[in-house]
Amino acid sequence: MIPQVKIQKELGLFKEHKVDSKSCGPLANNYARYPVEFEKGEGVHLFDTDGKQYLDFLSGIAVTGLGHNHPMINEAVTDQLNKLWHVSNLFEASQQELLAQKLVEKSGLHSVFFCNSGTEANEAAIKFARKWGNDRSKILTAVGGFHGRTMGSLSATAQFKTWEGFTPLLPGFNYIPFNDIENIEYSIDENTIAIMVEPIQGESGVIIPDEGYLKSLREICEEHNLLLIIDEIQTGIGRTGKFFAHQWDEIKPDIITVAKGIANGIPLGATIVSEKVAEIITPGCHGSTFGGNPLAIAAANVVVDLVDENLLEKVNESATLLEKSIHLIFTNKIKEIRCKGLMVGIEFVNRVSAKEIAKMLLNKGIVVGTSGDSVLRLLPPLIISKNDIIEFTVIFEKVLQQI
Repeated sequence: MIPQVKIQKELGLFKEHKVDSKSCGPLANNYARYPVEFEKGEGVHLFDTDGKQYLDFLSGIAVTGLGHNHPMINEAVTDQLNKLWHVSNLFEASQQELLAQKLVEKSGLHSVFFCNSGTEANEAAIKFARKWGNDRSKILTAVGGFHGRTMGSLSATAQFKTWEGFTPLLPGFNYIPFNDIENIEYSIDENTIAIMVEPIQGESGVIIPDEGYLKSLREICEEHNLLLIIDEIQTGIGRTGKFFAHQWDEIKPDIITVAKGIANGIPLGATIVSEKVAEIITPGCHGSTFGGNPLAIAAANVVVDLVDENLLEKVNESATLLEKSIHLIFTNKIKEIRCKGLMVGIEFVNRVSAKEIAKMLLNKGIVVGTSGDSVLRLLPPLIISKNDIIEFTVIFEKVLQQI
């Protein structure tokens, strides 16, 4: 029996149905989908094909940070749609330059390469680091980190379950314990060129390092002439209450990768680089046919403007309220609550299934995510209100009482 069906049966979602002998359906069987189809969204709410309303506490996995059907984003994308969809990166692109300038100002770095997704942004980061390193090539990444599913980013991803069936991986990656400074020195040699980490490991269950961890990595990189690559695919664009999560540690990386929330659901990724990295990027060394297409750039220019200091202040206020609210209903079913901004991991004790709780919440009109079977993952829109948090907490408490 295939793993996806096993998962569906465990959750009680599997429906027996007859299929012909040719195929199991037109879609590749790589997702274990919930039996709900969403038809439209408005603000923090989603509506399924039966008209049922849901409170979205997942944001398309940290993507629709400004909610659904945002009028300013809609207007910008529609206006661009009526002008031009695509011409390729062979020509001048003033709106790309405008967005790049905004990201440079937000990050303090020098230049930006646009692509279509987080995994592509990380692929570009790996290539740029290797080119900068010249004869050196080894990159250190953290165990439990997630950087993507294409072969380069998969090889950087030290989640061993994701490797099954795809070996041999690309050489040139060594894996170090996350949140462990003492052992890093032993992994650095004359071939090491960079350290690549997430400021918070999202896919592993919202694993938050100790205060000062990133600052220590910065110091190590400076001491050994290494690049520091910070993967902000999930944590960036205001998710943690700063525009970039690494800004809590008051550091400046050499490369930052972003995607997910940057265009509120229109596919876009970006690799932001320092001046010393920008110097080695020359025409033809990397590229993307669709990267930085006009529609995505139009959306992202609005998003970056809207994620300003006022919204970040609101994110931090909402985060404090959400964390306090969850702690108020803390039970012996919960092992730990991990929060940074509007990025929350609720880890349950062994006998409690996060996937079962996610299914129960979905049935009651709340959309959440999970990390494995033990962690419930909350990634609500940055625009959630006090009433949204109260609604979630009340329903979550009722679900916990039923377990």
